[in-house]
Amino acid sequence: MAAISFFGDLLQTISDRGRDLIGIGRGDLAARATAQELVKLCEDLISRRGEASGVALARLILERYATLAKPERGSFLRLVATEFAADHTAVDEAIAAYRADPTRAALSVLHDAAEPRSQELIRRLNLARDGTRALVRMREDLFGLRRDLRQEEADPDVIDAADSLDSDFEHLFASWFNRGFLVLRHIDWTTPAHILEKIIRYEAVHEITGWDDLRRRIEPTDRRCFAFFHPALVDEPLIFVEVALTAGIAPAIAPILAHEREPLPLKAATTAIFYSISNCQKGLAGVTFGNFLIKQVVEDLAREIPSLKTFVTLSPVPGFSAWLDRERRSDAPQGLTREDVEALRLIDEPDWHGDKAKCEAVRKAMIPAAAAYFLRAKNERGRPLDPVARFHLGNGARLERLNFLGDVSGKGLAQSRGLMVNYLYDLTAIEKNHETYANLGTVAASSAVSRELRTNLPPMRAVALAEA
Repeated sequence: MAAISFFGDLLQTISDRGRDLIGIGRGDLAARATAQELVKLCEDLISRRGEASGVALARLILERYATLAKPERGSFLRLVATEFAADHTAVDEAIAAYRADPTRAALSVLHDAAEPRSQELIRRLNLARDGTRALVRMREDLFGLRRDLRQEEADPDVIDAADSLDSDFEHLFASWFNRGFLVLRHIDWTTPAHILEKIIRYEAVHEITGWDDLRRRIEPTDRRCFAFFHPALVDEPLIFVEVALTAGIAPAIAPILAHEREPLPLKAATTAIFYSISNCQKGLAGVTFGNFLIKQVVEDLAREIPSLKTFVTLSPVPGFSAWLDRERRSDAPQGLTREDVEALRLIDEPDWHGDKAKCEAVRKAMIPAAAAYFLRAKNERGRPLDPVARFHLGNGARLERLNFLGDVSGKGLAQSRGLMVNYLYDLTAIEKNHETYANLGTVAASSAVSRELRTNLPPMRAVALAEA
């Protein structure tokens, strides 16, 4: 951290000296600017060659961007998207030149022509101190602009330009945040309070209700929490995972989150359960962290606690409720028999999950439907509908078990009718599972899950990505 602080101070010194070179006074840094004025500064930034003046100008642009109201930020990003796109005429000329003379030099010219100027702008803005943090927040604003443009049914060319600008951010972030720069840190009760506060705030799967709840999740010897950090975002977790060490595979979340329980001695722990994975930076959407995080934590825990033999998740199924409701109300339900549809009417009744007879009737219909949801229902790309399933299966995990009423919280019943699943990370099969999923779309599943699938149902249609 001292090295990072030194580098930041160095950038600050360069910025201060560069400010004098381009005639910026200290009071100017806080001055407001219009979107159009900021775009002119951006033009100036990418045309400069001086290091010090570039750092100062990048800082000025980001400082002034931060003072803009939301509509002005959208206007600025819209202008950047449309005015800093690639020059199509230059691209066409470079393509023609390469076809006429396919040399390495001609290819280099084509590459430079094809790259949007917005990528160079983002790189230069990153020169400012805390530039990376500001750019991550700027991409969050871009998400809002893209949503607004679609709702307004804006000019397709403008929508395409905004999408392309987002691709520029994602492309650069993928390089800046690759695994080689990430630092894994164990989060425990001795972690600084300002980081623990962010763990509470960013938890996205099972809400942390306060400091006592957080302490129950990270202080006992049979609980762990790990997070990835990046040198450019000091004390800002990128993603974190919460782990319960148990004596077997848990089918429900309530015992894991229970207030009153006896910690399990480490020597009795045979299973590590990853029960919550939360991404913390919305602006880094599309940049892969989770697969590296899980695999490294598996390796570290296996080394620390030799008695651990099984590594599984206890995962939510966020798309299941919507799919199930859509199909059971359809004239031609997919993955359900007419008898299943009739039995599942019970889930429309309040507190159905508290009645044993109703639970059994629903379970007999829901578990085969869930098997169909995971093993047969596909989106237009031939992948499972469920986003959590796509994540873990893409990492090489196996769909191990379907857990009826694994989460009976209000959120769990709303998003998955209480269903939870276990994905197994078998270190001997991860690579094979990943390859077959990536190349063929094959879902690795245990025999117990496969047996639940009804064999007398017609093929299922693909579901549009927007619905998935």
